[in-house]
Amino acid sequence: MGAVCVFASANDTLAASLKQAAEEAGAGIARLGHSVVYGGSSRGLMGAVARGAVSAGGRVVGVMPRHLAGRERAAIDIAEIHLVDTLAQRKQLMADLADIFLVLPGGVGTLDEALEMITWYDVGLSRKPVLFVDVEGFWRDFAQMMAGLKARGVLRADIEGAWSVLPDVPSALAVIASSFAPRAA
Repeated sequence: MGAVCVFASANDTLAASLKQAAEEAGAGIARLGHSVVYGGSSRGLMGAVARGAVSAGGRVVGVMPRHLAGRERAAIDIAEIHLVDTLAQRKQLMADLADIFLVLPGGVGTLDEALEMITWYDVGLSRKPVLFVDVEGFWRDFAQMMAGLKARGVLRADIEGAWSVLPDVPSALAVIASSFAPRAA
């Protein structure tokens, strides 16, 4: 069993279709037999991921800075919640607990988390892949920006293995399934 860290928005005002995709991702990760590690919120896409995983019998681990616990309503129906002091500690613990990263739609916090994991890959601190799920074309502009950085020679060629942009949740789940060695009988 592995652990998939999911980065996603805690915004409650996102489209129902994005929440449905997040719930599908959480349930799919659980059905694959992997734990979900995420930001610990019960709101927005984060909450949908957790609810999906829990409803499918999965193990969910939240990591939340204390100063966000009230605003983001820390989830209480998950296996574990780790309260940390800073966002940097949150990212470090999530990275330590995870084998692979899944990025759903989100804002600057989601981008910060995902880009830090790509940076860690670039500087040799991690070789864990980052999978962006392009729900409704959400990450299209990001993919274009990264292609532009590559074209300008800012990105090294070997960093491309750090991330991929996948068209939907089933495609991401297929990559996750193939990323873990089969379990011993």
